[in-house]
Amino acid sequence: MEGSGHRVVFEKGGVYLHTSAKKHQDPDSLIAGVIRVVEKDSDVLLHWAPVEEAGDSTQILFSKKDSSGGDSCTSEEDPTFDPGYEPDWAVISTVRPRLHHSEPTEGAEPSSTRGPWAFSVSLGELKSIRRSKPGLSWAYLVLVTQAGGSLPALHFHRGGTRALLRVLSRYLLLASSPQDSRLYLVFPHDSSALSNSFHHLQLFDQDSSNVVSRFLQDPYSTTFSSFSRVTNFFRGALQPHPEGTSPDLPPPPDDEPEPGFEVISCVELGPRPAVERASPVTEGEWALHVGPEGRLQQVSELKNRIFSGGLSPSLRREAWKFLLGYLSWEGSAEEHKAHVRKKTDEYFRMKLQWKSVSPEQERRNSLLHGYRSLIERDVSRTDRTNKFYEGPENPGLGLLHDILLTYCMYHFDLGYVQGMSDLLSPILYVIQSEVDAFWCFCGFMELVHGNFEESQETMKRQLGQLLLLLRVLDQPLCDFLDSQDSGSLCFCFRWLLIWFKREFPFPDILRLWEVLWTGLPGPNLHLLVACAILDMERDTLMLSGFGSNEILKHINELTMKLSVEDVLTRAEALYRQLTACRELPHNVQEVLGLVPPSEPRSPSPPVSPLPLSPTRALPTPPPSVDTAPQPDSSLEILPEEEEGADS
Repeated sequence: MEGSGHRVVFEKGGVYLHTSAKKHQDPDSLIAGVIRVVEKDSDVLLHWAPVEEAGDSTQILFSKKDSSGGDSCTSEEDPTFDPGYEPDWAVISTVRPRLHHSEPTEGAEPSSTRGPWAFSVSLGELKSIRRSKPGLSWAYLVLVTQAGGSLPALHFHRGGTRALLRVLSRYLLLASSPQDSRLYLVFPHDSSALSNSFHHLQLFDQDSSNVVSRFLQDPYSTTFSSFSRVTNFFRGALQPHPEGTSPDLPPPPDDEPEPGFEVISCVELGPRPAVERASPVTEGEWALHVGPEGRLQQVSELKNRIFSGGLSPSLRREAWKFLLGYLSWEGSAEEHKAHVRKKTDEYFRMKLQWKSVSPEQERRNSLLHGYRSLIERDVSRTDRTNKFYEGPENPGLGLLHDILLTYCMYHFDLGYVQGMSDLLSPILYVIQSEVDAFWCFCGFMELVHGNFEESQETMKRQLGQLLLLLRVLDQPLCDFLDSQDSGSLCFCFRWLLIWFKREFPFPDILRLWEVLWTGLPGPNLHLLVACAILDMERDTLMLSGFGSNEILKHINELTMKLSVEDVLTRAEALYRQLTACRELPHNVQEVLGLVPPSEPRSPSPPVSPLPLSPTRALPTPPPSVDTAPQPDSSLEILPEEEEGADS
């Protein structure tokens, strides 16, 4: 919008000031507002003003964007989002307040008397911009001026920090600090200021004062002669600093060899190795690993075989109990029998807790009643096309219901969340025992229960780690997704939430999960599986000119069309390609398990004490000393699976 010598080039609603220092903000301490970038005369201003709940037109200015050069934020504020599955898949409510827009008075300008919190600052007065840590509630930006003061932190409740930074980069040079990746140093588009910055960074030779002018006159020779050292500077910033050295001081010039004409790149991956999958582990091969007293031998070799080829269908019923931590890899046959007797008694005691609740009591227990209603609804539509669960009176549905309600007794804090039935269904299909399936399900939930917690911190962390891996593997693909407002990888949410359960045919999910449960070749293989799928669809996404809605639609249409063997082959190849890189950033090494994870960056501990990846050593219960026999009738055994039911 243009008028009276000003033009709004960016506007974003849902930007709040938090006026309280408390961790949990009261509604009265949140001030809703609109952030704008305004070109006025020869200056560019960053302007924030509060928005009254009544929608006063004097408080909502410049609501129409300039059609020629303005950035429209419609896609960010009111996205047309089709998740491709039932709305009740959302783990937490995403209801949010909406601004009451009203038309501004033609030619209206920003006012400086719009409440004590409104502010306006020239972009030339900015010194630095700090972003919030990823995954910590709403994203925010802190602006620091040349005078050393900080403006109120801007909390973007509806997203938009990246869009604002992209607009600011038109007028400013935003240089990421090598000491703090969340801090952007602000420089004007001015050659003298930029040269002075290069001088302070000590990236160039003694004549760095005219680097910018030389670059403008002859960019090729200047780039090869002077900018060749930029590579090592930023590459060093990504690597951890040895103890005893200061990250603030660059290495002395005499200690650094002349790099010559090298490609400016932080990470240079080598060629992707060829990978071949092996044949599944058979019952005969498994038997070779069973030693005296029924103890498994050469367990690491056996796990490697499962990772490289999976298991034959007839072996899964026994092997999954070890992979999911129900039975100890080191235990003897007698110890396993005692352990099963103990766990059987424990299961039925927990089941009796909810079985003994009368309808009268349940009416006064809203939590249990809510869990039961949710479970009954989800069970009635879980894998009903599978012969194992089809039909109205199928006994498998009753066992799904009972196991999930008993899990609510086992894990009171978490209870039941939609999606858990999808995780239990394949386990019950394979194990075919109520008790054993329950404890195997508990082992699986030990790995993924953070996915279902209301805070969603685990899901946010995984999406951030997935984006980190993808940026190292394929930066152009990330740039494309960013340009289409899909850089958050929200379309991968369901993949990670239930471990691709709805993306592959049922038999393929059995193969995928048993490979992931081995914890090989490193933690977070499920993230590399997601990278493999995106890598397979890379050309389709980038060459078809898809927008954000088309990208989401295409990803959802991949359901049941993927080959698990092809995806696993590519995921392992990506892992080998990454681990072969000698200059892999430290945070990527952490995700891949090449180095121990550092302390959590969040000031508050994560909600879940369990780690994210499936490499966590599952708890091995001690051998039971209880010798009291348990009657066989306490075990509910389902009919043997038909031949050819699983391939």
